[in-house]
Amino acid sequence: MARIEGIRIKNYRVLKDITLGKLWTAQTAQPLTPLTVVIGKNGVGKSSLFDAFGFLADCLKFGVEEACDMRERGGFHRIRSQGSRLPIEFELYYRENSRSRPITYEVAIGEDGKGRPYVVRERLRQRRSGQTHGKPYSFLMMKGGKGVVWKGNEPGYREDKEDDRHSRTMEEEIDRALDNSAPDESTEKESIELADKRKLGIATLGALKQHPRISNFRRFVESWYLSYFTPDAARSLPRAGPQRHLNIHGDNLANVVQFMEREHPDKFRTILSRIAERIPGIDHISTERSLDNRLLLCFNDHEFEDSFFAQQMSDGTLKLFAYLIMLEDPNPPPFICIEEPENGLYHKLLELLANEFRDHARRKRNAPQIFVTTHQPYLVNALSPDETWILEKLKGFSTIRRASDIHIVNFMVEEELPLGGLWYSGYLDKRG
Repeated sequence: MARIEGIRIKNYRVLKDITLGKLWTAQTAQPLTPLTVVIGKNGVGKSSLFDAFGFLADCLKFGVEEACDMRERGGFHRIRSQGSRLPIEFELYYRENSRSRPITYEVAIGEDGKGRPYVVRERLRQRRSGQTHGKPYSFLMMKGGKGVVWKGNEPGYREDKEDDRHSRTMEEEIDRALDNSAPDESTEKESIELADKRKLGIATLGALKQHPRISNFRRFVESWYLSYFTPDAARSLPRAGPQRHLNIHGDNLANVVQFMEREHPDKFRTILSRIAERIPGIDHISTERSLDNRLLLCFNDHEFEDSFFAQQMSDGTLKLFAYLIMLEDPNPPPFICIEEPENGLYHKLLELLANEFRDHARRKRNAPQIFVTTHQPYLVNALSPDETWILEKLKGFSTIRRASDIHIVNFMVEEELPLGGLWYSGYLDKRG
């Protein structure tokens, strides 16, 4: 399954310029782990980091102007870093699978002369088959809605040595790439121009089968699951009818349970037994239809004859149940992002939840990558230093570093001191 190995974010709220993991320009850095957890105090930018992934996904699905206004973001000027006049930028480094060559996606979003957000530039790069060093080849380059794209899986534009000494503008690179006399170029390329500069090029080109690499990347980003789960939403009464996947708010939880119960009864029984081990008193969960065809999620306590419903469940119990259902999805999304899963959960369940996340992220086949933000030391106790990133604030903007880069922390964890305890004691706040 596809994995993000690194990401760089610039000029997004308090994230003036942060990098997590490995990039094509930072090959000595270690890639992100299957489970990645970002920790930090209140107000350091954890919610902004979580929302940055959501913003990028929304830009693909709805366009950049709509994405700026969605989810109470408040428009482009509210999400661009305070005091900046530069574009918001993302650089994403990912692989389709463990054997594939990594791909870099770069996008910059700025404002036009009327103050409207639009896609300033967009680029996709990948090394050719057998290429082990040097700059990757671009197979999509766009500036202001115009550019060039290469078909298939191999052709692309290579920056030569002259480019290393004298950087060309994007327009000059596009013109050079369209020149068939340029060296090492393929004729399997075409000039493109979008009708709407507020839409990402990958949204349009990713729908065409002659661009398989772009199609794969578009499907990857479209499949991201960002959990905006709220227990109140899960207590709603949806229309009856099985659904395969939990939606971002969790208001179709009963429908997913109905699907699992019907299509995967053995797996569903396993889930229920695991939940029963973690939540004292619950030994059976099922669904019932109301007279107006609403779906009720029913929980049975072995101490009582009658069932009780999701509307009567505690926030923590309902949230834990939803996370376990999400992790047991037979066809999980490739990337799951969860903000502060500890809210409402008993502290002794947090290490258990972190281990559940890790176990699912490390499965060899069909395993999602899981990205979590938290400020709860009990959850951090279950983590290793290489899984943990520390978000801090310096001069009004966020900085980030990996816990494994702090030597004394590595030494203490090797001596079996819990990482959450070290964080609580202030060791992760000190430069190693």
